[in-house]
Amino acid sequence: MRKFLLSAAMFASLASSASAETIGVSMALFDDNFLTVLRNGMVEKAESMEGVEVQVEDAQNDVAKQLDQINNFVASGVDAIIVNPVDTSATEAMSQAAASAGVPLVYVNREPVNADALPDNQAFVGSDERESGTLETKEICRIFGEKGKDPARVYVMMGELSNQAAVQRTADIHDVIDKGECDVTLEIIDEQTANWSRDQAQNLMTNWLSTSEPFDGLISNNDEMAIGAIQAMKASGIAMEDVVVGGIDATQDALQAMAAGDLDVTVFQDAAGQGSGALDAALKLARGEDVDQKVYVPFQLVTPENMDQFASRN
Repeated sequence: MRKFLLSAAMFASLASSASAETIGVSMALFDDNFLTVLRNGMVEKAESMEGVEVQVEDAQNDVAKQLDQINNFVASGVDAIIVNPVDTSATEAMSQAAASAGVPLVYVNREPVNADALPDNQAFVGSDERESGTLETKEICRIFGEKGKDPARVYVMMGELSNQAAVQRTADIHDVIDKGECDVTLEIIDEQTANWSRDQAQNLMTNWLSTSEPFDGLISNNDEMAIGAIQAMKASGIAMEDVVVGGIDATQDALQAMAAGDLDVTVFQDAAGQGSGALDAALKLARGEDVDQKVYVPFQLVTPENMDQFASRN
């Protein structure tokens, strides 16, 4: 009887292991506030589900390393793969590797350039970047109009130029201007990349300030760069009420900067929602269920008036 019970227990354990679904996750990098929230959204979602495991790897902003991770996931027999791409223009090899092996793949947050032509059994979960920079820029224009600042001269900080989000968010700024959707005449003094980095943004803003060029504000592709620029401005003795600063992501640090009166506008991007949504999509594809090729999680404008609604969301 004892042998039978042991055998039964071993069989149950093997059956449980066999039925578990394993999702391989390759993140562009771990050292990023927003992507940390996104990653945690996936992990917490998996922990709340029985029989679902996630294996999360850090690509450390290295395209070749990320492709190796995809190939390793395929070789290990995962049920599906989730990728937060390092370079949104370098995803074709990843798509091909997964498609050739018949492994479902979901891109999350950073939309690959070939998102409209992904292979079957692949999808993108994120937010429509045409909304992000548009919401940010229109609100900055509105604030300038309210302040009676016309024309308004601004600097633009861009994210990594290999990243579709940075390209689109910057294009959004120009679209608002070109389409006459700004309440004032918005003049861009200069636009340069700070690669999503707070430290690089602080250095870039310091360089701009050293030119003594008159300016009225900053439009940043994300909150981290906006915060770095704010630090540089404050270090130079600039009163934050004299400039208008915008970012995107509505991170907790950004909301604190807004509460302090330093950041005027940000745009909420639901990192945790994107993470859990990507996991849902990957599991559905692994189970042979239909998933829209693009699943968009809406952006939301965040201002000092409604910021309390977002205090615990990123």
